[in-house]
Amino acid sequence: MKITEEELIPNLLKAKAGNQIAFSNLLDTFWNDVYGFLLVRTENENDAEDLTIQTFSKAFDKINTYDMSYKFKTWLITIAKNLHVDLFRKRKKSVLENMNYGNDDAIKVLDDAPTIEDQLIIDQNLANLLHDIKKLKPAYQKIINLRYFNELSYADIATELNEPMNSVKVKLLRAKKLLAEIIKTKGKS
Repeated sequence: MKITEEELIPNLLKAKAGNQIAFSNLLDTFWNDVYGFLLVRTENENDAEDLTIQTFSKAFDKINTYDMSYKFKTWLITIAKNLHVDLFRKRKKSVLENMNYGNDDAIKVLDDAPTIEDQLIIDQNLANLLHDIKKLKPAYQKIINLRYFNELSYADIATELNEPMNSVKVKLLRAKKLLAEIIKTKGKS
């Protein structure tokens, strides 16, 4: 079901006032539009997802600058496009620098999936939860681990991940929604 701009106005006003539920509703409403736009441009699921998270983080951070005389989706897509252009420029610059310096160690693959989880299994419910968490992408596993198992604040997680706090909030929100979908799907089977 498509939502009209008029139906969005209450959520936008609440979001401008800092209401987290309104942010969540906006994220749910526009996630697929922004992600789809970025997936076509990047042709890479991980880049599209990262840029989508950055888009919502930036949008929520700058929500007070949004002019409600324009469509919200257009504003989000503009932010997404600009972030994609920035990423492209940064990568192009990095490739050129690495070519100039002949740096063979330019690309290293890091496995940042949490391994502490196996030690935390105390009972069957926790084991099932951890099993479901491991179905998430490593970035989502890590943020859930930091928030709920290490009990870090949003500010501490932002410092740990070297990301803006709004980005951490959006990423955690998305991780929880994906985890809930996994659990709900498992419950139906």
